[in-house]
Amino acid sequence: MKIKPIRTADEYSDALVRIDALFDATPGMDAGDELDVLITLVDAYESKMHAIEAPDPIEAIKFRMEQ
Repeated sequence: MKIKPIRTADEYSDALVRIDALFDATPGMDAGDELDVLITLVDAYESKMHAIEAPDPIEAIKFRMEQ
């Protein structure tokens, strides 16, 4: 298991493929531990690269009123 930070879109894609392969891994085993670490790294990458900004409160109210 070679774990390293995810810095590029290619590394992100590779991590997602590996997560898919490990998805049914048993918790507490080596594969399960690798899965946990990869999920944490992917979450950190997504939070950094694809952050969702909070909406402007006034615009949120206007949007809700239109609904």
